[in-house]
Amino acid sequence: MFAAIVCMANAMFSCNDANAGENNSEVVSTELLRTTQSWNGAELPNYPEGRPELVAVKYEIPPGQKLGWHHHVAMNHGVLVQGELTIIGLDGQVKVVHEGEVVVEMVDDIHHGENRGSKPVILYMFYLSQEGWPLSVQNPEIPMN
Repeated sequence: MFAAIVCMANAMFSCNDANAGENNSEVVSTELLRTTQSWNGAELPNYPEGRPELVAVKYEIPPGQKLGWHHHVAMNHGVLVQGELTIIGLDGQVKVVHEGEVVVEMVDDIHHGENRGSKPVILYMFYLSQEGWPLSVQNPEIPMN
């Protein structure tokens, strides 16, 4: 069913990119991402059984702020619209996400994010979850540096 909704949305918003920009009244569709992997290269899990719950969240992270170690049980991805976010995996892998970039979060892998920049991070995240699932599970037993 999800695939059918995506196909309908693509059909509704498709346009001729060759003419994009010539007429400001035309819809321009730009695919930002298509992947089966999270930012660290791990394959995304299969969809779970059951009724889906889609969740959209706007995060605002002040300069110097560190998010605690956590992991996600649901697939999620987002667009960074302001600032620069550094994501660190428990294994030491680092991903720096810049303004305008899309990030696909890791599922079931512990990580944390930091705003090492000078302006607030504004990040819109979209979760493909199920009712009752947490958006993230904190891991307070792991100390922050």
